Amino acid sequence: MKLSPHLSLLGYLTAANAFTALPNGLRESWKLNAVAQMTKFDQKKKKYKGPTVDVSDEGLDFSYDDFAKAVAETDYSFNRNDIVPGVCVEYDKGGCIVDIGAKASAFLPEAEAALVQDSSSSIETLVNLDEELDFQIISEEDENGQLLVSIRRIQYRKAWDTVVAMQEEDDVFEAEVVAVNKGGAICSVLGLRAFLPGSHITGMMPTDDMIGTKMLLKFLEVNQEASKLVVSNRKAMVEKQMSDLSRGDIVEGMVTALKPYGAFVEVGGMSGLLHISQISYDRIEDLEKVLEPGMPIKCMIIDHDKVNGRIALSTKTLEPEPGDMLKDPSTVFEKAEETAQKYHERMEAERKAREEAARDIVLGLGDSLEELGVNGDDDESQADSAVSDPLADVSDSLDSLLS
Repeated sequence: MKLSPHLSLLGYLTAANAFTALPNGLRESWKLNAVAQMTKFDQKKKKYKGPTVDVSDEGLDFSYDDFAKAVAETDYSFNRNDIVPGVCVEYDKGGCIVDIGAKASAFLPEAEAALVQDSSSSIETLVNLDEELDFQIISEEDENGQLLVSIRRIQYRKAWDTVVAMQEEDDVFEAEVVAVNKGGAICSVLGLRAFLPGSHITGMMPTDDMIGTKMLLKFLEVNQEASKLVVSNRKAMVEKQMSDLSRGDIVEGMVTALKPYGAFVEVGGMSGLLHISQISYDRIEDLEKVLEPGMPIKCMIIDHDKVNGRIALSTKTLEPEPGDMLKDPSTVFEKAEETAQKYHERMEAERKAREEAARDIVLGLGDSLEELGVNGDDDESQADSAVSDPLADVSDSLDSLLS
């Protein structure tokens, strides 16, 4: 007769309870009988521990005991911020597996693979396999003993060291504009973000058209502790142009502002002053009738301050006839180079005339001293008179200036 599942379960539980209720001796006897009923194959299978291998260290430079001792003495201590050498051994999802000699491989996240990255960068393009590099440890070991490492942070510190050195040397350098905002633009300097104020951009406004262009820059502020970089394009352009400018050069510019004392003219990103006394040989009653903002103009540089990037300008030196700037400025600008050449020739002639006049004064003073009998006949008296002559040094200085 077939029993129902409920009755079978009831019977099993009854037998289990009866076995538990047996004395310890009877229970052990029952277990031994169960083992005795196992076949020989099952008994050998239970005792089998796998194949045995005879280990020998013959022919080796070290024994297995030496190897075990070396492993025990190896220091696997790695601390956060340590710089360690390593080799990228395998690309993994989101990064790379790095062997740094630790018990477990380290992991290099893609974001930490390089300081300079763009939208097309990938871990395969940023690091090469089997190439030894320096890595900075940026985490503690996780539950698997794995560490996170970084290349970007090493490059970040090196970039700051280079920037500080560039500021000390006051170099002009080139950088790419990567973003713009209302206040100016953001430039990438060795992978560091530098702010370029709009007031220090030459010849343009900070618009999206600037993104991707390269500009000449100089540092205005370098603060490593605050991670702050401020740069100037205007300062770099002024320095570059000032090195090529000299007194007497003819430059083109645009009038940017009028003041009671003259006009400001922008010349290649630099602001030059055209003083009202240097506009024309004739007296100017109303400056606004002569110049106006936005007016293109040609001027002669009569002075410059290369340190501060300032230049003094003149248009009266370009007038063919006194007063031409008030009557016909366009003619003055058309003939600027020709008039400037004549002006230089006139200035050179005047300079030579002044030199001749100065020499005559010096020679005249010498003749007067001889008539007074200052110089004696013998060499000794001549030497004494030269030493006692208070004008000797003055004469030598004038000769050195005029030579």
